[in-house]
Amino acid sequence: MDWKTEYADRIVSADEAIRFVQSGQRIYLTSNCSVPRELLSALIRRAPELHDVEVCQALTIIGSEYVDPCMAGHLRINSLFVSANVRKAIHECRADYTPVFLSEYPLLFMKGILPVDVAFVHLSPPDEQGFCTYGVESGLTKGPAESAKIMIGEINEQMPRMLGDTLVHISKLSAIVPVNYPLAEIPMPDLDSDPVTEKIGQYIAERITDGATLQLGIGDIPNAVLKYLNDKKDLGIHSELISDGVIDLVKKGVINNSQKTLHKDKITTGFLLGSRVLHRWCDNNPLVEIQRTEYVNNPLIIAKNRKMVAINSAIEIDLTGQVCSDSIGTKIYSGPGGQVDFIYGSSLAEEGMPIIALPSTSMDASGKIHNKIVPMLKPGAGVVTTRNHIHYVVTEYGMVDLYGKSFRQRAQALISIAHPDFREELTHEAKNLRYIE
Repeated sequence: MDWKTEYADRIVSADEAIRFVQSGQRIYLTSNCSVPRELLSALIRRAPELHDVEVCQALTIIGSEYVDPCMAGHLRINSLFVSANVRKAIHECRADYTPVFLSEYPLLFMKGILPVDVAFVHLSPPDEQGFCTYGVESGLTKGPAESAKIMIGEINEQMPRMLGDTLVHISKLSAIVPVNYPLAEIPMPDLDSDPVTEKIGQYIAERITDGATLQLGIGDIPNAVLKYLNDKKDLGIHSELISDGVIDLVKKGVINNSQKTLHKDKITTGFLLGSRVLHRWCDNNPLVEIQRTEYVNNPLIIAKNRKMVAINSAIEIDLTGQVCSDSIGTKIYSGPGGQVDFIYGSSLAEEGMPIIALPSTSMDASGKIHNKIVPMLKPGAGVVTTRNHIHYVVTEYGMVDLYGKSFRQRAQALISIAHPDFREELTHEAKNLRYIE
């Protein structure tokens, strides 16, 4: 059958497509800026007719209607990375959190540990041969979606066509829902208003050498680093995600990927997490190559990149080098993401530089200032990067290298980059813990 005829035969409304979903099934939901919103809205409308449907996802840039208390017993979200829209539901036990490294996220579905009944995907329009792409969220989605028994696709006229390991033929889709709406976006922050973030970005940028390959995690600090790389040469990108900050450096010739060990001359990433400017720039751009996340985030693949620099953030770090980046005490805030994948992978790389960066303090809702370098992590806090994996730690007061250092040396080094108002207290606690004399 001609693919165009096949395509036309499978076009349905979102409400008709949702009829493929039955009670007791597991749905895989494409995440980040690529949530298929029409399908999700239709699922919410049908939810009262269903019971015990599990929706598996990562971070989603969308509202929280699908985790509303009225969904209880009908839809239950299982989030493998916690975003703001589902955080409250997880804390109230109305939704679930499953911890997993980002490199292993697709494998949970592909290996049948979390078998998928129905996948909701968000695709770019088909080419002349009938191939769509998974668009801005290919890396996490391709493997899980293709392991599903049924795949339902929103085909969006505004979805960028991404190059790399991104293709899916329309013959693989059980139903097609044509849509035309702007993707969700995360605009670049105004970093000039935050001198702390700016200073951290400067410290890190000073240590990045020409020819380095960069991984940039989620947050303001990785974006701040990019601002201070204008005098560098021949930088490359191998990262779980990219955001708008790479565009200017490519245009200036700073990022040209010419010295990369793997995928030379290409930006290698798993998904886009930025604004419409980024989406338009990446559309059919041969410079940007999306690969499966189980490949991009594999520590042994990462380690093959010479001068691999990994930049990730943290919620708090204790005086022995244990890093919490997924919870505030027992309350899950996000997830490990790709932090451990890249911290470990870059530590194995020739001339690699694994970096944990965090402001020295934070402010709670009441306006109270808290130290983020602490004697001990909060009770119940998750250790994401262990004290055995830790290397460089950066605050606005400097950078220290903890690798190969004793508890005594680590405590002294971390106190030296803590906020001055907390250094005396930290020294006292370090003595009580017998880390220093």
